[in-house]
Amino acid sequence: MRRHGTGSGGWFAKTRALLAGALVLGVGGSLTLAAWTDTETARATFTASTFGIVGSANNGATYTDNTAAAPAALSFSVTPTAMSPGTVTYAKFLVRTTDATNVTGTAALSAATTTTSSATSLAGFLTYGVRVIPSAQACDATSFAASTSIVVPNGSALTVAGSSTTALAAGGASPVAYCFAVTLPAGTSNAAQGTNTTATWTVTGASTS
Repeated sequence: MRRHGTGSGGWFAKTRALLAGALVLGVGGSLTLAAWTDTETARATFTASTFGIVGSANNGATYTDNTAAAPAALSFSVTPTAMSPGTVTYAKFLVRTTDATNVTGTAALSAATTTTSSATSLAGFLTYGVRVIPSAQACDATSFAASTSIVVPNGSALTVAGSSTTALAAGGASPVAYCFAVTLPAGTSNAAQGTNTTATWTVTGASTS
């Protein structure tokens, strides 16, 4: 009986072990049969900004892309081909961004480059100043004197560049109106008689972003 009981007990023990093993294998097998997955995707499109400037020498009637090869011709209030000592003449030049420009920027005025067709250049005798005035105003002695936005101090040589930049709005809004005052100073020597010079200024626009 003891031997039979021992055999029976061994049989039950083995059976329980096999069932337990089968149960573990069954659970393990079910974990490898299926899995849930999910994804997240992100995308962005990048576009470069557009920036350009144009100028007008006819009080904003037309704006064009004026280059060194084909600069805008400034219209001075006193004919600059017959200047006498003490003469001051004024001209306005408007600069704005293009309609397609979608960022803001700044404008900087260069010193004048000069050429002459006479033995002695008038450039060494002339002085000038530049101020920013409201775009709708005429550039004259009154508006020039009233402006506190000084780009080039009055009485500077033509070789002096603008000392400050001016903000440019995007999309062609709010043109910058440069008011030039060019002077042949009183007391200029007779050596200046009959001389001439052609002065060319460049406005460089730079985007702020």
